[in-house]
Amino acid sequence: MSYSLLDFLCLLGSVALFLYGMKVMSEGLQKAAGDRLRSILSVMTRNRLTGMLTGILITALIQSSSASTVMVVSFVNAGLMTLGQSMAVIFGANVGTTFTAWIIALFGFKVDTSLMILPIIACSVPLLFSSSSKKKSIGEFLVGFAFMFMGLGMISTYVPDLQSNPEMFAFLEKYASMGFLSVLIFLFVGMILTAIIQSSAATFAIVLIMCTKGWITFDIACAVVLGSNIGTTVTPLLASMSGNVAAKRTAMGHLLFNTFGLVWTLVVFYPFCDLNVWITERLGQGNPTEIFTFVNALEASDPDTYNALFANTLPSGHPVLAQVAQMQFSVSFGLSMFHTVFNLVNVAIMIWLTGLYVKIVEALVPKRHKEDDEFQLKFISGGLMSASELNIAQAEKEILVYSQRVQRMVGMAQAIVKVKDQEEFTRQFSRLEKYEEISDRMEIEIAHYLNRCAEGRLSNEGKHRISALIRITSEIESVADCCYGIGKIMVRKNESHADFNEEIHHNIDSMFIAVEAAITNENLLLRDLENISEADIITSYNREREINNMRNQLRSANVENINEHHYEYQAGIYYMDIIGSLEKVGDYVINVVDEIKTLLRTPRE
Repeated sequence: MSYSLLDFLCLLGSVALFLYGMKVMSEGLQKAAGDRLRSILSVMTRNRLTGMLTGILITALIQSSSASTVMVVSFVNAGLMTLGQSMAVIFGANVGTTFTAWIIALFGFKVDTSLMILPIIACSVPLLFSSSSKKKSIGEFLVGFAFMFMGLGMISTYVPDLQSNPEMFAFLEKYASMGFLSVLIFLFVGMILTAIIQSSAATFAIVLIMCTKGWITFDIACAVVLGSNIGTTVTPLLASMSGNVAAKRTAMGHLLFNTFGLVWTLVVFYPFCDLNVWITERLGQGNPTEIFTFVNALEASDPDTYNALFANTLPSGHPVLAQVAQMQFSVSFGLSMFHTVFNLVNVAIMIWLTGLYVKIVEALVPKRHKEDDEFQLKFISGGLMSASELNIAQAEKEILVYSQRVQRMVGMAQAIVKVKDQEEFTRQFSRLEKYEEISDRMEIEIAHYLNRCAEGRLSNEGKHRISALIRITSEIESVADCCYGIGKIMVRKNESHADFNEEIHHNIDSMFIAVEAAITNENLLLRDLENISEADIITSYNREREINNMRNQLRSANVENINEHHYEYQAGIYYMDIIGSLEKVGDYVINVVDEIKTLLRTPRE
């Protein structure tokens, strides 16, 4: 039997279908329960045990430890959890990823999935055309589930039959008969394979099929599965590259956790494999090591039956079929057991050493100097996007930081009004101008990030939330423009040699105080968009009315003051320009509050 380029492309297509099914299934779940997942993730790390259990739950739901770990990296980057809290979630994620292995083991071989795939698709496709976004998301989940097992079945068909290709078999035999060195070689193969296809579950599926067909021994298959635990850390490492120091430490912690497990397992590799064989036998699932010997003996003693077996031409009642089927399930059960026991032992050891583990990670990834972060966004970056629904939380944290930075510009504008020394004025105006440039860049980067989130698969609630956040970002930038505008008014005022008296300074300070109070209340609302206070919203509207009333009073008094020669007409013009700019700030603040208010009535289906 020759293995053609077309067969190889079919194998790649099968793996791609398997991965695509997992992706669609994961995204369907995230769309159906994205907001709830975000709520869970924000409160799940009160202690190590709850953090670990949540890591298990989330990973079991979305079927990917890489995806859940990227989420953890994102939330550490967003300041929603500490490094120590994230470690517990990562420990749990490694246990949760074994859930996928058990699904494949228990359903992929014991149940004829081909009988399930088409009925599942038949039931799920009508849901895709539903007017309810939640039903659509459930339909996507079911379609993804069907595609995943369809890909699994095709992988079984198109994986090359190495025993029918002597030259390839000789090549593998050369490396499979080198004792412990073979374990290291195939461990490296599992590491590279998983790093490339970005899924330990896909690697597990491929190895499971190869092992059950008798192409590699059980211990070599265990080595590949062990290597896949290291390969799966590549995605979080990539995601953290452009994140902050906490995100890099979280990704490094994931790598070190799996590396530690790899080291202790290699020290006791053969006894550990024997332990899992013993557990499998004690649970009544047979000896997973027997299939390799059985298949090779069958080829030597009865080549015709062997060829008919793998050509799927044996009659349904043939005794060899029943034997091989039982042995196949034994291997799948044994590999799942190996994967589970490895991660459980690893977690049982490491969960008690979290504090020490955090110190090691902090030493390996030292903190950068403060000036390194001066022009960088604090919570969001241009790294890999994990889950659009969950990335919204990062943007919300960044928008709060943005608003707080712009509030500092209000204080700078207030200070610059009082400066009389020209050299000091130039210095403070340059600082205000620099902040305005940073504000423009922040608006662009936050809006770009939100647009990237919007390109993902979102629920109606997520789409509505992103639209509101983009408008909020634009309004905050307008506040920064007003502050810079006050600086430019003062430049013109100084050039015309106009002078503000104490009355003007007092009235401008009063207006600044009212505007500062309005922005402070806005930031109070932005701090917790999941629990918006109606009382704070009412306070914001009251603040805006105070600003408008003050503007009207000062405008009326200005005409009288000029007529009574309290100050020059030119000074009164610049004075009113500043008051008008501050009133506009109040308008922009209430526009932000209006957008926040819409989140109270976000549509849910």
